Amino acid sequence: MMRQNIKGLSIMKRLSKIQKMLKGKNISYTYSEEDGCGSVDFLHRGLPYHIWEYADETTPCGVETNVFHAGRTEEIEGDYEDILINEIKSW
Repeated sequence: MMRQNIKGLSIMKRLSKIQKMLKGKNISYTYSEEDGCGSVDFLHRGLPYHIWEYADETTPCGVETNVFHAGRTEEIEGDYEDILINEIKSW
């Protein structure tokens, strides 16, 4: 995980591998974080996509995303960053 300092505040950056992949593919995105879970929203070929982390208790354990099917949201747990990176690489 990376940390980013904004005006003296230290903000934990979650989903850092996904953010790096999107930057590498020159895909603009927005990132936000709430309650220790990251959220990435972006457009690709005119379609909106999201990757929203969720927690079981206090530790992020999965994501809700529509990366595999733009019109349908699904949950992915386990090694979700690498699973999503492999899909985005195939675009």
